[in-house]
Amino acid sequence: MTQLLCEDLVLGYEGQAVVNGLSFQVNQGDYLFILGENGSGKSTLIKTLLRLIPPLSGKVELGGGLRADQIGYLPQQTPAQRDFPASVEEIVRSGCLNRMGRRPFYSRAEKAEAQADLERLGIAGLARRCYRELSGGQQQRVLLARALCAAQRVLLLDEPTSGLDPSAAREMYELIARLNREGLTVITVSHDLPAAARYASHVLHLAHRPLFFGPREAYLQSEVGRACLAMAKGEEDA
Repeated sequence: MTQLLCEDLVLGYEGQAVVNGLSFQVNQGDYLFILGENGSGKSTLIKTLLRLIPPLSGKVELGGGLRADQIGYLPQQTPAQRDFPASVEEIVRSGCLNRMGRRPFYSRAEKAEAQADLERLGIAGLARRCYRELSGGQQQRVLLARALCAAQRVLLLDEPTSGLDPSAAREMYELIARLNREGLTVITVSHDLPAAARYASHVLHLAHRPLFFGPREAYLQSEVGRACLAMAKGEEDA
């Protein structure tokens, strides 16, 4: 079942194109990695998918009954956000805000959902802790739990392991993979080619234009995939 369909997109700002000729689709249960260097258009694509900016041309359609408020978003953190003086519980519950309308208080069901997501990610014991006192890996789990409160069906993650040490990054990727196996559709923007090779079901590789879109196995056999993975391995060995 197709949940997201993008056709002939031209993306950019004030009439200036950043990405041209982009077409791809995301089906229920997919785990799509969006790869590309800085400036390749990944952030512009995220903003377009979140309806923060319109495409210059082309179309973005939601399908399978998916609504925009069923997409949970985990953004990259700024240093100021890492020092946010709120409790873990408050931050996770705030994932419900988009569906509350003008209602000023969380419902009992929303509080129970936030608690369930804390338990689901193994951080229920941190609920009363101050967010800024946590490690980077713990903070990312909190933000992932917040995204889960918003995401009944799709998670959109922007560099979810940015700033984490290798051990914490592996734990985060394993958590995300488990959520995907449990039925959530996942779209991850990343520079991490080895992670894409291990976890993705599909890969979209951008460089101001789509260099590749398709299943992971086909990407690993493609010219662009082989070249990029060889470069990544060379950087690891250096």
